[in-house]
Amino acid sequence: MKELTYVRATDAAEAVAAVAADPDARFLAAGTNLVDHLKLGVATPGTVVDVSRLPLAEVEPLDGGGVRIGTNVRNTDLAVHPLVRHGFPAVSRALLAGASGQIRNQATTGGNLLQRTRCVYFQDVTTPCNKREPGSGCSAIGGFGRYDAILGASEACVATHPSDLAVALAALEARVVVLGPDGERRVPMTELHRLPGHHPERDTTLAHGELVTHVELTGSDLALRSTYVKVRDRASYAFALVSVAAGLELDGDGEDAVVRDVRLAWGGVAHKPWRATAAEDVLRGRPLDAAAVREAVDAETRDATTTTENAYKPAMLRGATTAALAALAGRDLA
Repeated sequence: MKELTYVRATDAAEAVAAVAADPDARFLAAGTNLVDHLKLGVATPGTVVDVSRLPLAEVEPLDGGGVRIGTNVRNTDLAVHPLVRHGFPAVSRALLAGASGQIRNQATTGGNLLQRTRCVYFQDVTTPCNKREPGSGCSAIGGFGRYDAILGASEACVATHPSDLAVALAALEARVVVLGPDGERRVPMTELHRLPGHHPERDTTLAHGELVTHVELTGSDLALRSTYVKVRDRASYAFALVSVAAGLELDGDGEDAVVRDVRLAWGGVAHKPWRATAAEDVLRGRPLDAAAVREAVDAETRDATTTTENAYKPAMLRGATTAALAALAGRDLA
């Protein structure tokens, strides 16, 4: 067992200062991901700074129907919060699709966004993994690849990001409030996570010592008419094969309705939540039907890289995206 130093922070500034001063320190919230990695030997920090008791566990209303979510709000509490269920149903549904009830009762908003990949090779310290040990190689390439990324991957890493919540927040254009040694800043959710490139060990754009304190969502008609569809191996406690967060605004009714605006983000396909902007561009201004959705998804996945093991994902994305938009339109898409 590796010894480590435990520090319980009394406020956010103290927590930031403690981690920023020690390159071997990590923040600890609920621990549903970090503690697993400590047990497996994936993470070996010399110091953990406990932020779980910081007063950041409130969901507060913002002007215009928005919400400000504290980093320590538990997943269960966020999923059932009236402001979230009414104004941002995609967020509520994404949370309820994640993990198990017991884990949702423990896991926090900030921790969920910063969880690391569930790639089997990343979690197995006996195998080479560039994300765990830079320069050692990627065992997933040529190995078990059913869950591997098809978009934005690199020769260094083909792992996917596991969070359901992050996908919904990317679609709804959330902002992540971050406190660091140089003060507070806001990061668009779509810019929080990185594609692997040559440095897959870096999951996010955060600097060492920066702490997520809040997530902010702006109210909108798209957010009100939003949903989340997750395709997985079993009905619960399984990570996404693919997932879709969608928001939709239509002009008109029924089969004559035209897409005024749309937001799409995909999970299970990349190193980060994948905002499907090319697909959105195809759909805007067109009648919403199955052919339009198929063309949109094909446009977004044109540069997808697949193997025999994950070649199912583009077709599965077409089905899941069609299902999400059909649910929002309130009709089958012929």
